[in-house]
Amino acid sequence: MIDTERHKGKRRLLLDSLREKGIWCERTLEAMMKVPRHVFLDSSLEDLAYSDQALPIAAGQTISQPYTVAFQTMHLDIQPGDKVLEIGTGSGYQAAVLFYMGAKVFTIERQLELFNFSKLILTKLGIRYTGKYGDGNEGMPAYAPFDKIIVTAGASRIPPQLLHQLKPGGRLIIPIGEGVQKMTLIYKKSDKIFTAKALGDFKFVPLLEDKTV
Repeated sequence: MIDTERHKGKRRLLLDSLREKGIWCERTLEAMMKVPRHVFLDSSLEDLAYSDQALPIAAGQTISQPYTVAFQTMHLDIQPGDKVLEIGTGSGYQAAVLFYMGAKVFTIERQLELFNFSKLILTKLGIRYTGKYGDGNEGMPAYAPFDKIIVTAGASRIPPQLLHQLKPGGRLIIPIGEGVQKMTLIYKKSDKIFTAKALGDFKFVPLLEDKTV
């Protein structure tokens, strides 16, 4: 994978812009500095790779805006060694950021084309993770409980299996709603007690609920 000084310079400028937009977690920004976003995109989009915008990838999906990646990651408060479940692998970019945060990454993708693409790119980058092709609403019960869960698609509701698979004391971040979603941070205080905090408006592709794999 080619990652030149030109690419790194563009990443530094992007991260400076994220700081100006309120991303204050330097650990998150340091992890994003290590991830060459351009390799997760078609070569025709390379010039836009370090702009702060969502961009198209295969299967009608998008790679999230860098601000959104930083925002979700920052609010999860990921610590080295945390088991983190990602719902919606997509291109694999968010999984790579989680890896460089020191997390043990588990990630699910329901689109076979993206599952195969992300596996190829993440493997080439030396990113260690556990991937699954399947329905993200079901989580990964075989590997639960998780310290943190991140959902990278807009959901009409919080999938109950994800709440069940979250460790007491853990955090789940999920965009909820249709069209424009409310980014919602869930704290699991105990097996039966949860608190929720709305963090602002975002726009994601939908998290499909019908199981097709």
